[in-house]
Amino acid sequence: MQVSILTGRASALTQDMESAIDKKPITRAQFCDVTGLVEDTQVSTPFHGGVERALHYYPYEHYVSWLAWFQGMGLNSALRLLSAGGFGENISGEGLTEAEACIGDIYQLDEAVVQISQPRSPCYKLNARFGYEFFSVLVQANGRTGWLLRVLHPGQVNPQAELTLLERPHPTMSVKRASDIVYNLAYCANNLRELAALKALSPSWRNKAEEYLAAGQVVDWRKRLLGP
Repeated sequence: MQVSILTGRASALTQDMESAIDKKPITRAQFCDVTGLVEDTQVSTPFHGGVERALHYYPYEHYVSWLAWFQGMGLNSALRLLSAGGFGENISGEGLTEAEACIGDIYQLDEAVVQISQPRSPCYKLNARFGYEFFSVLVQANGRTGWLLRVLHPGQVNPQAELTLLERPHPTMSVKRASDIVYNLAYCANNLRELAALKALSPSWRNKAEEYLAAGQVVDWRKRLLGP
């Protein structure tokens, strides 16, 4: 399938908040190394970027659903943001969603080889971006999060790149299922143990599963979703 490649630079999201969430299509081939596209920027690096979160894929078909929701809520000022790159994604494509994509999937992306490492964990900057106080909560609850990828083999990537599935080692662990286990389903130790043992899952998400298991319950999300 053909996908669009996007990058962004840090800019002011609000008076006291900086972000690189506003991504734009690249206009020439760009090198993708183990930390992502060379002309892309990450802000708040403890929570964004790094080798386990080098790239972000967001399904383009979600924008149709969000358009209807924003119109229904009367949030017309946000409609201009509902296009590829609006959610901070580096890869935008149609035909692959969280329901089909699986943790550990390996894809050829032009010259690069990439692997799905974890679902995206929505944060409070989405609220500032789209002008709705609880938007991050909504994104998490309905599973339209997109996912993050690690780069297994660096290489050149074109503005319109070819994304081809090479391997699917964990077909029963879709991105949506992984996200639902942590965020949306009733607490289930067996499901959390399955995540904690999944080596293709990023260390931060395996640790999250271990943390929930140790606590015997879901750990507080409010700071991530609603801000400090």
